[in-house]
This record gives sequence, C-alpha cells and structure tokens, in this order.
Amino acid sequence: MTPSTTAGAAGLIREALEVYGDDTQAAEALRGYARRLAEPLRIAIAGMVKAGKSTLLNAIIGEEIAPTDTGECTRIVTWYRHGHTPRITLHPVTGEPRNLPLKRVDGRLVFALDGVEAEEVERLDVEWPAPALQAMTLIDTPGIASVSQDVSARSIRFLTPEDSASEADAVIYLMRHMHASDLRFLESFRDTAAGRSGTVNAIAVLSRTDEVGAGRIDSLLSAGSIAERYSRDPNLRKLALGVVPVAGLLAQSARTLRQPDFEALQLLATLDRAARERMLLSADRFRRSGEPVALTEEARSSLLERYGLFGIRLAVVLIRNGYPEPTPLAHELARRSGLDPLLEVLDRQFQARAEALKARTVLVAVGNLLDSRPREGTQELAASLERVQANAHEFRELRLLAALRTAGVDLAPELAAEAERLIGGRGAAASLRLGMAPDSGPDVLAAEARRCLARWRRVAESPLTARSAVETCRVVIRSCEGVLADFAARDAQAQSA
Repeated sequence: MTPSTTAGAAGLIREALEVYGDDTQAAEALRGYARRLAEPLRIAIAGMVKAGKSTLLNAIIGEEIAPTDTGECTRIVTWYRHGHTPRITLHPVTGEPRNLPLKRVDGRLVFALDGVEAEEVERLDVEWPAPALQAMTLIDTPGIASVSQDVSARSIRFLTPEDSASEADAVIYLMRHMHASDLRFLESFRDTAAGRSGTVNAIAVLSRTDEVGAGRIDSLLSAGSIAERYSRDPNLRKLALGVVPVAGLLAQSARTLRQPDFEALQLLATLDRAARERMLLSADRFRRSGEPVALTEEARSSLLERYGLFGIRLAVVLIRNGYPEPTPLAHELARRSGLDPLLEVLDRQFQARAEALKARTVLVAVGNLLDSRPREGTQELAASLERVQANAHEFRELRLLAALRTAGVDLAPELAAEAERLIGGRGAAASLRLGMAPDSGPDVLAAEARRCLARWRRVAESPLTARSAVETCRVVIRSCEGVLADFAARDAQAQSA
C-alpha cells in the first residue's frame, strides 16, 4: 500500500466530513471509518451453522475464548480485539454497554449474559491479550442458513449491509461441502461496483476435514484433494482466493494442548497397534474400552471432545514416531491440521494487503454515502473519490484480479496466469509475485522482476496483442516496476543506515 493511497483515503474522509458535517449520523459513521484506517484489519469468520467457526477462531487465536457449544452466545456477533487486560463488554440493542464477568470452566472462557436474551444484544466485544489479535480483529458471526431466520439475518445484515460498507474488511468463509447457499453468500459479499473488487477479501475453508474420511488417518489427504477441486471450480474461483482444508477441532486442541491430554495420549501410545485400532473403531467403543487400565473414562471423554477419533489416532502415531514431548507434538498436530497453511494464506493475502483492504472499505463507504444521501455540493467529493480509485495502483490490481477471475482477459492462458501471479493473485510478497522461492535473495528477485518487466513491455508493444489486453499489460508492468522500486528503496535505506 503506497503512502499516497493511504493518505488519499484519509483525505477523502476529511473532505466527506466537510460536506456531511451537519449530518450527525453520516459524520459519526465517517469518523468511525477514519478510526478503522488506524486499526488492525477486521476479518469476519462466517459459514453455515455447525461449520466450526468458533473452533477455528480459537485455533487462530491460540486460546479457547470463543464458545463452541450451541448456546445463546453463538447467536451473537462477537468481536475479538487485542487488549492488555481481558474484558467482555455487552452492547445491547438499546441502552448502555456494560461489562460481563470473566468466567472460565475447564480452561474455557464462558460468557454469562446475566439474564439478557441474545435478541437484545447488538454485539459482544472481547478484549484479550493474545499476540494473534495485535495484527487483526476477528469477528465471530452466527450461522448462515440457520433454522432460525433471525439468526441468519443477523449475520447477513452485519456482513452485507444494504446501504453501507461491511463491518468486515475481509472474510474467512467455512463450508463443509460446496452448496448453492455458500456461493450465494460469497456472491453477496463480493462488491462488483467500479473500483471495488471483492475477490481479494474472501478465503474459503473446507472445514471439519477430519470427518471427510470417517476419522481415518488419511482424512486430510482426501480433504486436500476435494479442496483443490473446489479451488478450480469456476463458480467459486471468482468469489474466493482459494480453498484451504482445515481440521478445526484438531487445530484448536493442538494450539491449546494440555499436560493431562499429553499424558493420556502417551498411555494410548503404549498399546500395540492392533489393540488401538480395535478401540478406535468408534467413539462408544473407545469410551467403554478398559485399556489401558490407567486411562479413566473421564480422560477418554475429554480426549474425544477435544481431539475426536482422528486427532487421537494421529497424535498417538506421532508420539510413537518421534514426538515424545508436548511442544513438538503440538506444533506438528497444528501443521497437520491445516492451520499453518491457513495462517500463511491469511498473512500473504490479507495481512500483506491490510492497508489496501481498509482503504477499499473507506472508498465503498464514501461511495455508498454519495448514493444514499445525495445533496448539493457533492460533485467535488465524487470527483475526489473517482480520482483516488483511478490513481491508486493497488485498486487497479484488485480490479484486474477480479477481471481475470471472472470474465477473463484477451490474453493467452499462460500469460493470463502469469499476470494474475504478478499482480498478487497468490500473495503480495515479491517472491510470490515472481514465482520464486521465499528465501531467494534480493538480487535474484530483482533480476527476475527486470526480466518480467521486459517481457510484459514486449507483450504490450506487440501488434499481435489485442487492444483490450493493453490495459492489462500496463497494470502488470506497473506491478513489476513497483517491485523494483521497493528493492531500490531498501537499497537506498541500507546505504544511508
């Protein structure tokens, strides 16, 4: 994100405040968007009921602070922000906010609504000193396509409001299978108006992947194949940057591995393979099993609740094959759950573009304000909005990425694929844009950027290139120039240090 684009978004808000300063509601909203520019990126976690949203949120944060049962709190939009002191604030639909007591049961945070019905709560705000929340604010939303229309409507209104920008800058959308309702939601979250590309602010997660193969040890391999097939589906490809398979329950438990869990898994690892396989045929069989004798029924139930049959199988195999300590085991379970790949995608697709996504939200908000509250004297504001949209290269990249993933461009398939990569379709980092190894040195990356720049200049100047594709070439050329400019700036900074 270039400083000029960030400044342009902030300047746009100031100009809008001059025009709408006498409109209390509009002015307050604009000041809120100004604050959003300085806040961490807002990422909502959405999906159907029982898709595993809260469980995945706990895994990302690394603590069990989001309720995963089917209680009242799962019907409320809940914000998780970084705070130095743990605090839960209830914001009612009417009335003043108030703090809720902090309660933990078996290590899990429990929300006590103090007699307030879920329908009376606008949102819950949870401040928590988790390192993961320093870079992003996570928003847990009620299930879409819920049996309760009110619950579904709450999520839809929050994520895709009719007359304002979404409260979320980006979304992680969980699905167990690809249904028409999943596509409908992602379609509604994407904003196709000029200068606004939603294709870069949605990632799909194939959730609860440990259940794909009925808990078999190779379940994640099967889920990976399904996710790869979904990611190539033209209907989904235009709506999300990719599909990542994640076993959320295993990811959550790996990130919150407890010593009693590890000791119970160690006991199971002492059994021979045949005995283990017999007892792990079903949850009931495992719970009733008498082996090993030292493993209590309470411990068995806890393992099933926290890891499931798949997680128990995998953990025991890992312990027997070189992971005899809790910390290395937890890291390997998290990696195998699919959480690490998801965190990498979040980093390269969302965090690397955080400023651009937040600025995009500001542009959407000002555009909606002009449409919904027209008045005299807004011509200059509309012109400023158009100017920021047109001049910021980040937004040109977003528009081209949308075009490449929907209607396509008039280029050979291999050139179109390279264009998508160079404008950041796989991530905004230079190595990802250039298709190079992450540990490639700056000289190697700069040389490849120069080669790409020369090639795309030739494509742009070729008489065989269709006129409609020339603008695509210009955007790609500017992206290559941007990569080289970044390297030059780093060199200059290093020399002056």
